[in-house]
Formats: sequence, C-alpha cells, structure tokens
Amino acid sequence: MAGRWWLGLFGLVAAVELSGVAFDSTAMQWAAKPLLAPLLLGWLLAVRRRWDPVATGLVCATAGDVALLVPGTTAFLIGMGCFLGTQAAFLVAFLRHRRRPPAVAVAGYLALWAVGNALLWGRLGDLRLPVLGYSLALSLMAAAGWGVSRRVAAGGALFLLSDLLIGVGATGAELPGHGLWVMTTYLAALLLITTGWADRPPPTAVR
Repeated sequence: MAGRWWLGLFGLVAAVELSGVAFDSTAMQWAAKPLLAPLLLGWLLAVRRRWDPVATGLVCATAGDVALLVPGTTAFLIGMGCFLGTQAAFLVAFLRHRRRPPAVAVAGYLALWAVGNALLWGRLGDLRLPVLGYSLALSLMAAAGWGVSRRVAAGGALFLLSDLLIGVGATGAELPGHGLWVMTTYLAALLLITTGWADRPPPTAVR
C-alpha cells in the first residue's frame, strides 16, 4: 500500500514538472524536478527494503536533475557527470543480474552510439569528448537492460532517446515541443527502469 502512495505522488509531481516545461515556468520546475527521482527511490525502498545500485543511480539522477535546472555550460557538465554516475550504477546492477543481454542488442546500441556521435561531432564543440564518454556509458546501460526484463529494456531505450534529444538540442536544433519530449521520455525511462528492476524475474526465468 505504501508503494502505491509513492507512485501516486510521483505521477502528481511528474504532471507538475511537465506543466512547468510546457508553460516555461522555472518555479514549477524547481518545485517538482528535484522530487522525481527521490519519489521513485522511496517506492523502491518501500517494496525492496534494501539499498542496491539502482537506488544509488536514483540519487545520482536527483543531483543531475538539480544541476540541469541551473543555466550554463558548467552546470550542464556537472549534470552530465551526475548522470554518468546514474548510468554506471544502473549498469552495475544490470550486470549483477547475471543474465547476459543479447549480442544483437549490444551490437545495435554500440552502432547507434557510433553513428549518433559521428553525426553530432561537428556541432558539439567543447562538449564532444564529454558527450562521447557519457553516451557510451548510456548505450552500455541500455544494452545491459535487455538482460534484465523487457520493461527495463524499454526504460533504457527511452533514457537513451531522451538524452539523444538533449544532445541534438545542444547543437542548436530542436523539435517542436522539444522540452516536453525530453522530459516525457526521461520520466517514463526512470519509472520503467525502477519498477522493472523491482519486479524483475529471476535470472533463470524464461521471458
């Protein structure tokens, strides 16, 4: 029952955050965004009752969310560093699950990483190397998610899509409703990864 309250609050705060993005309200985003990952962390601890690397990843995501609320390149790099911690923690958790992701998933994500960086390389300027390293960790995390469950794999894919949209935005190219697409995919990614991790099948299960 307590777990449902955590997810209910997450849904409410997510709605406030998305409204803040839609109406370009800095106050609403500051009020909501720092609470998103902690609410999922509260749910995870309520249902699992122990700390694990996914919990650590959510703490790093909280720090990254706060950093990215601050304008400027320095804050952006700090936020990227925090989310690098998120990807590393998630990757450790998924690999500890002891089910290898399909080779085609690993190859596909690495190919996407290479193509994406090649396309954006000339437009990223000083962000090239940080983006190169971060996106590699992100791609490996997303690939490793396929060894956990379909829900976690979907979350990893959406996390990659969200950050790809941020990378495209860093080059000056933005889609209509860019901010909403970034946040919607990010929120869905965190929710799917967290709930999928808590509900994951045992390593020997056949999906």
